Amino acid sequence: MASNFKISSHQNGDNLHLMLIGDFDGSSAWELINVLKKNTNNVFKIIIHTNSLKSICPFDRDTFRQNLSDMNSRSFHVLFTGENASEIAPEKGLCL
Repeated sequence: MASNFKISSHQNGDNLHLMLIGDFDGSSAWELINVLKKNTNNVFKIIIHTNSLKSICPFDRDTFRQNLSDMNSRSFHVLFTGENASEIAPEKGLCL
């Protein structure tokens, strides 16, 4: 469990911004999935900022990707930004 992981969030209009800070491991992946499940009311776009990630565990990243794809029926769009965007996003088309 990455004790130094944190998700900072703010909303402007129908956009929710999530900044990932620290190490992305299994508990971090589940924390992010739970934030996505709980905070999507009145949100059209979720922008996940990855610049502050220090490390990303490949197995746990894959867990996140699988669970994100399982949420495809939801009515919001997820975009990834920052230097780690292509490493965590399930596909390159979701990166800014």
